[in-house]
Amino acid sequence: MSRFDGYFLRQLLVLFGFFTLVLVGVFWITRSVSLFDRVISGGQSALVFLEFTALTLPTLIRTVMPMAVFAAAVYATNRLSRESELTVMLATGSSPWRLARAVFAFGLCTGLMMAVISVFLRPASLDQLERRQAEVAGDVTAQLLNEGEFMHPTPGVTVYIGRVDLDGTLHEVFVSDGRDRENPVSYSSATAYLVNSGGGVNLVMVDGIALRLDRNGNRLSSTLFQDATYDISTMAESSEQNRRSLEAIPTSELFKDRDSVAELDWHTEGQLVEELHQRFSWIAINIAVALVGYSALMLGSFSRFGLWPQIFVAFTILVLLEGFRGMVSPVVIADPKLWPVLYLPSGLGVALSVVFLLMAGRPLLRKRPTPDPVR
Repeated sequence: MSRFDGYFLRQLLVLFGFFTLVLVGVFWITRSVSLFDRVISGGQSALVFLEFTALTLPTLIRTVMPMAVFAAAVYATNRLSRESELTVMLATGSSPWRLARAVFAFGLCTGLMMAVISVFLRPASLDQLERRQAEVAGDVTAQLLNEGEFMHPTPGVTVYIGRVDLDGTLHEVFVSDGRDRENPVSYSSATAYLVNSGGGVNLVMVDGIALRLDRNGNRLSSTLFQDATYDISTMAESSEQNRRSLEAIPTSELFKDRDSVAELDWHTEGQLVEELHQRFSWIAINIAVALVGYSALMLGSFSRFGLWPQIFVAFTILVLLEGFRGMVSPVVIADPKLWPVLYLPSGLGVALSVVFLLMAGRPLLRKRPTPDPVR
């Protein structure tokens, strides 16, 4: 690699880091507002919010990385052209193909970063995130400590707490359990306490009344009690707790144990194949958008006003490629044998880059000099 290639590559990497930082910051602020509200309103601490935020970062970085790669390639090429550096290199005999080596190396570097994130880090982080979300959802104590709200910790159960003291005493407690449709029961008490036992969490109600409805006999019975215990640990039980999402399944399992994964996590063969090759297609799209951003700008000639028409063309191609990527996923889900179509957007981007570089190296509409008239 020549000195200019190293200089060009450093420019691309620095700008890539800048754009990635900016885009991640913008997307993180947008998403963290709703996440913060959900976590804090669920009775969790700020540390849990920070943990959840850290676990979502690989997904966020993977989303913005192709845009950062494209922006870095376009900005660096436009700046080198505006400052006449590309013009000088072209004038000394370097072709657009020769100058594209640094861009291709840049695409490979970002592709390796994407491989680590998409193939390894993101599935591991999402798996840990789902485990923590299940733990938080199973923390019934935290879910119930919301004053003045009707809460539904599980389908068929409604809980209301009027006030919570600093020592943990609950006041004005109402519990409606309608999971047994034939015999729903409701409890109300003046005070109550959450007690952790070896088998789970119990709600101990003091000085209250229990109402039980017998739908078969159309009878309502009431019972006054001084204290009653209600097991709330079963509210956290769910038949889908062990089910993993597609994104959280390790790549090694998608390679080797697709049949067992499909049976255990209730996913179809098409979904598993699409998720596997989607992770690798993110690597290829980084190389494609880097080459598209560079090659489209090489179509223009030197101008102090910049290469805005070429930038617009490059941006339009980026939008079309992203739209095309969204269209091919349902095709693979319906027929797993068509998984190569997931790489078509990347291949189309590389093919357009080759065409643009051919046009930049040998302009098709070059004007021929007119001979002087013979006198």
